[in-house]
Amino acid sequence: MKLLVCAVLAVALLAVASLFVGVGDVSPGALLGVSTDDRAVQLLLASRVPRTLAILLAGSSLAIAGLVMQMIVRNRFVEPSTTGTTEAASLGFLVATILAPGWPIMGKMLVSALFALVGTALFLRVLRAVPLRDAMLVPLVGIMLGGVTGALATFLAYRFNLLPSLLAWTTGDFSGVLRGRYELLWFGLGATVLAYLAADRFTVAGMGRDVTIGLGLSYEAAMTLGLVLVSVIAAVCLVSVGAIPFLGLVVPNLVSLAVGDNMRRSVPWVAVGGAGLVLVCDLVGRLVRYPYEIPIGVVMGVLGSVVFLHLLLRARQHAA
Repeated sequence: MKLLVCAVLAVALLAVASLFVGVGDVSPGALLGVSTDDRAVQLLLASRVPRTLAILLAGSSLAIAGLVMQMIVRNRFVEPSTTGTTEAASLGFLVATILAPGWPIMGKMLVSALFALVGTALFLRVLRAVPLRDAMLVPLVGIMLGGVTGALATFLAYRFNLLPSLLAWTTGDFSGVLRGRYELLWFGLGATVLAYLAADRFTVAGMGRDVTIGLGLSYEAAMTLGLVLVSVIAAVCLVSVGAIPFLGLVVPNLVSLAVGDNMRRSVPWVAVGGAGLVLVCDLVGRLVRYPYEIPIGVVMGVLGSVVFLHLLLRARQHAA
């Protein structure tokens, strides 16, 4: 418990640091009343605070989505970006934009979540139809499905002159986050809370259908709840800040090595770890080429791919 409190304090310090990093001048003196720079206060409230909150919400919820998906699929190498969920969500958002461009963002987000749900269900259906002996082949199936879905989305975007928009949706970036444009991410926080409340059910469901039914629980209900939570989180984050690859894979695996596989115990660590990792990657992206900025999707993609490769090689060595 003390370690978790220390981790929360570390993330809080990173969040405070995030408020003062950027091209615009937001000095502590102006905020404490030493100066009467109203512009600094406006920049803080309209941009820096919403951006930091978006980072915390997106990081924690996407990490939890990865944890839930790993429990219901029973594979450590899956998360929304390796199962086709993110690509399906982007396809749904694109279809909603083409067919109903005047819809509010909430309606488009719901369509995106529905497509994400269908895409994830299709991934699970393929896994049941083609049993794989090697666990490391499971994410490859998801990546292939995601590739097909992404190709379809690219074709539609090309036909309707929406390729720049599609690129913006599929590249994680917090630079455009402003007050009034990130609030959907609070739905991700709600999904995180639900995941914690249903943690025991997901832990049992991760043991398989027979064990779940033998303990008197509904396996289908647990799976459905998990799919809905993952789909909503993927859609909300895609619509608000774009796709952040490998986050839901890296954090749950690192937490599992430290605290084990009990989901109720892991959820707080995964949420804090996801928020902290995204904060660090965002600060790196803002400082490496200052005053320019590297999108969080690029930074996390590089880091996540390296960790993903390490986990695959580590699993191969243990299997040998």
